[in-house]
Amino acid sequence: MDSEAWDIAFRSAVHAGRLRFTEEPRTAVRFPGAGRRESASHSERTRLPGRIVPGEEYRDVTVAYRLATRLSGPEDPGASPCPEGC
Repeated sequence: MDSEAWDIAFRSAVHAGRLRFTEEPRTAVRFPGAGRRESASHSERTRLPGRIVPGEEYRDVTVAYRLATRLSGPEDPGASPCPEGC
């Protein structure tokens, strides 16, 4: 994801010495608003599996996350600015 090609680009990294989930996490990425857009997101995990087992302890965990979006067309005049309810 070349950051110069996007209107908005965000990067973050978090680290935990010990991490335990009481339930399997649910995640979602949404870009509410009007107008067509192209979006991309990607995460890299270190010592954290793709599917979390509730109650299991994970140690020395790092998650790096990137997301980016850009408008790719004109705004639809009939579209709600927040179709999913802001």
